[in-house]
Amino acid sequence: MQESSYFSQYSPIKGVWDEMYGENDIRDHYSKVIDYLSRESAEDLSRKEELAKRLFMSQGITFTVYSSGEGIEKIFPFDIIPRIITADEWAFVEKGIKQRLNALNLFLKDVYNNQFIVKDGIVPIDIIYSCPHFLREMYQLQVPYDIYVHIAGIDLIRDHDGTFYVLEDNLRTPSGVSYMLENREITKRLFPDLMPQCSVRSVTEYPTILYKNLLSLSPRQISNPTIVLLSPGIYNSAYFEHTTLARLMGVELVEGRDLVVKNQKVYMKTTIGLQQVDVIYRRVDDEYLDPLVFNPASILGVAGIMGAYRTGNVAIVNAIGNGVADDKAVYAYVPEMIKYYLNEEPILKNVPTYQLSNQDEREHVFENINKMVVKKTNGSGGYGMLMGHASSDEEIEDYKKEILKDPRNFIAQPTISLSAAPCYMQGGLHPRRIDLRPYALCGPDGIEIVPGGLTRVALKEGSLVVNSSQGGGSKDTWVLA
Repeated sequence: MQESSYFSQYSPIKGVWDEMYGENDIRDHYSKVIDYLSRESAEDLSRKEELAKRLFMSQGITFTVYSSGEGIEKIFPFDIIPRIITADEWAFVEKGIKQRLNALNLFLKDVYNNQFIVKDGIVPIDIIYSCPHFLREMYQLQVPYDIYVHIAGIDLIRDHDGTFYVLEDNLRTPSGVSYMLENREITKRLFPDLMPQCSVRSVTEYPTILYKNLLSLSPRQISNPTIVLLSPGIYNSAYFEHTTLARLMGVELVEGRDLVVKNQKVYMKTTIGLQQVDVIYRRVDDEYLDPLVFNPASILGVAGIMGAYRTGNVAIVNAIGNGVADDKAVYAYVPEMIKYYLNEEPILKNVPTYQLSNQDEREHVFENINKMVVKKTNGSGGYGMLMGHASSDEEIEDYKKEILKDPRNFIAQPTISLSAAPCYMQGGLHPRRIDLRPYALCGPDGIEIVPGGLTRVALKEGSLVVNSSQGGGSKDTWVLA
């Protein structure tokens, strides 16, 4: 392998698993990429980086940040160096995710019906009933094929020894898949001859698999069911994704005002009259979905949609009430769910998790808070977290007061180092921390996971926060055949 000038300056982070660099040399699965890069000048790579930015801008690949109090639309930062996963690593991850989702689907069916897992003392009843996303409206509601989680984004990280851990399960309206698809399209433009050399598996089948699964859920046995994607509208941070998926699947993109419920059936308003809707892929959160049942002030949902859903006249993807399974306090019990429902040992490990509603665990966390990450059990987007190692004494004391007001609302986990991968910055390769969100699609024929996912990158040096809303970016994820 030709030695690369970029690689000679590359300095792995001590004590951190590096995806590219092994004990003393480049890992085999990165060798072709590094060999290719070594023949490119810094000017060539900088031109590719600039081309990627222009492509993102021209195609409107953006997300919206609300942290400053007003919506600011930004290009999703993209790193041109792919993250590479071997076939063996992927087979392990895929098997682990399928096992986990089988157990989570069984848990959701159980918790909204017989609650055997509660009666047998595996999951405490107060953890379930104190979860704001446990919805009594879903009690004994039959969903097609007993599938609650049709689309899942499972966040994975690797510790210092390369072990994969599940950081969290996203089972409500997981986002980011459009960035996975667009990252691949742009990488094809940047490195058209490199991808075939490396035998990279395709991710472009995702919309086709999703569409096939949505079709199978239609309550009416007709040849051409009506499927819609329900979006909160243009001001939603993931609106680009909603438009992309609707276009790729060839389905109508609608907002709440485009739908109406009559006789417990959902109809779409069209120029030629009302058209009955069979399947709704919704990107509107539970609480805004039906103002007659949930938030009466919501203008994003459709009045009466829960009645149509309960009657079985429309299928909704993902199922309503899934939040009880991806609550971070419930997350701690997923390994026990796998043993309970499947009689198997978990393939993918959980990050050790402390329940702050438990006094002993809370005292342990408070004593070791400098080594902990503390999160809200229903937070997302990297908001509201405390990174103990990077917080001042004053910030820690203020956060402790918040915890004591409502301990059930918080969990803590030891700071996991997160693996690093090379990123192209300022004319050189530099290690930055990453995670991985593979996307799984559950249908009547089983669980399918496109080989790849969204690799998110903490672009700031030393940062462990990969969320785009907190200054993170992404890179293409190559799974080798």
